[in-house]
Amino acid sequence: MSNILVFVEHSQDKPKKAALAAITFGQQLAQKSGDTLNLVLIGPGAADAAHQVQGFGAAKVLVVDHPALASYSTEGTLAALTGAVKALDASSVAAASSSTSKDVLPRLAVRMNAGMASEVTAVVDAKTFKRPMWAGNVVATVELTSTTKVFTVRATEFAAPSAGSASPIEALAVEMHPESFKAKFVSLKAVKSERPELTAANRIIAGGRGTKGPEGFKLIEQLADALGAAIGASRAACDAGWVPNDLQVGQTGKIVAPDLYIGVGISGAIQHLAGMKGSKVIVAINKDPEAPIFQVADYGLVADLFKAVPELLEALKKG
Repeated sequence: MSNILVFVEHSQDKPKKAALAAITFGQQLAQKSGDTLNLVLIGPGAADAAHQVQGFGAAKVLVVDHPALASYSTEGTLAALTGAVKALDASSVAAASSSTSKDVLPRLAVRMNAGMASEVTAVVDAKTFKRPMWAGNVVATVELTSTTKVFTVRATEFAAPSAGSASPIEALAVEMHPESFKAKFVSLKAVKSERPELTAANRIIAGGRGTKGPEGFKLIEQLADALGAAIGASRAACDAGWVPNDLQVGQTGKIVAPDLYIGVGISGAIQHLAGMKGSKVIVAINKDPEAPIFQVADYGLVADLFKAVPELLEALKKG
């Protein structure tokens, strides 16, 4: 019997929503392989967040903290994760697909001489998995034959983890050499918003090229505020500089699957659809009846957004 280690990302002393999906992946892999599930949280606030994930049946919840982890760095997180893998002699390591896991896990795979599968959407058996290719138009079944395996998991494809027995929380001391890190933390300029975070939101209002510019995109913001939703955007809107790049939804942006996704002025290029077609309810507003987004929409409105959105806002105010 071997150990599975799931890296649980956290923020503000709480596990991230996407990280819970990675725990579900770990539970499914443990069931298929007969291996033992373990969790690891890294950095400031990890101890508090660990208490919120100790009820999912893991054998251990490891907490790794060190002054060198006070601010994120690739080398620091990699060193902490490598230490946890070695301490458990883990044969499988997984994390939800994110900017952090994409930064760290490929390096870990090289360091551990491990095979890696990215954006995993399903567990077939102990060494066989499904992952999307070609913007989700092809689902590949891949087999990892290496002794050690590394995964990033597409969080939108896994439900919340099932409850299990309480897990012991253990602090793990990992040797760190921050003086050898090639990158140094300088400063963080965080964007503060009262709106929900894009990948964790239950409702998303996204705008595209049809908004015609920053002024037109303000309609998207007003609609999002009226519905308590997060804001998303197509690549065209981001590339044009109308909104920040971290709002991009799509193959080269963020993968989302909210309860409600409203695409306004978005034609629905294949790269965008790859990032949101898993949403439970999709609403499209576009004046082009041939727009590809209507092929995946549950509800479609063929209309000029500059007329339809103000009418919708007025109806919401009355309601």
